[in-house]
Amino acid sequence: MTISVIVPTKNEASNIPALLATLPPTVELVVCDASTDDTVAVITRLRPERTVIVQAPGTIAEARQRGARASSGDVLLFTDADVEFDAEYFDRLDRHGDWDALCGAKLSRGRFRGDYELMLSAQAVFYRCFGIAGASGSNMLITRRAFWELGGFRPRLRCNEDTELFLRANRRGFKTRFDEHLVVWANDHRRLERGRLMKAAHSFVRNFLLYFVCCRPRLPRLLEHDWGYWSTSNGPHRLLY
Repeated sequence: MTISVIVPTKNEASNIPALLATLPPTVELVVCDASTDDTVAVITRLRPERTVIVQAPGTIAEARQRGARASSGDVLLFTDADVEFDAEYFDRLDRHGDWDALCGAKLSRGRFRGDYELMLSAQAVFYRCFGIAGASGSNMLITRRAFWELGGFRPRLRCNEDTELFLRANRRGFKTRFDEHLVVWANDHRRLERGRLMKAAHSFVRNFLLYFVCCRPRLPRLLEHDWGYWSTSNGPHRLLY
């Protein structure tokens, strides 16, 4: 099994070193970049081998899709620039059995630790009780075959493209799995700093609606809009991803 790690980046020069330090040298890294800072220079300096960098303007879904096209692995591992992989991550991944799509946990070692643990508990309940693997774009894997059979991400989705893909996979009969011990660690908590309740409500309502419409050829325009996901009171957030 060969793995391609696909990471969208926009001005992540300060975050990306921690992620790179936890990547095995054997995996392919595909960076989908839309930065105006030194992100690409930092990546090129720290990981010059087995790294592919593609320009990826547009939505987060379009960036991830472009990264998938540029990758070569049998398995596509989608993550974000502001996390790092647990020390046991790739060993645990090797021990997993048969699956088409697999997602894990996103936790924090310090600030907001309780918030991430609460989200993990909710993911575990939905998986155990309803068979729903609620994926995060920071920690989700899918085989190349399943990804292209599904058609990949919805390019017009500005957020929740990660969970929508897994909901669609599950409802179309692919083997979706959730492993709460397959962990990435979050290093950047700006969305939580903007409001815990807002983040939780935004995710729950959108994912609830996506569950019922994810298999439609075209999603409602209401869900294509981000509902302020990337906005702040002072204008657009610097990270459009």
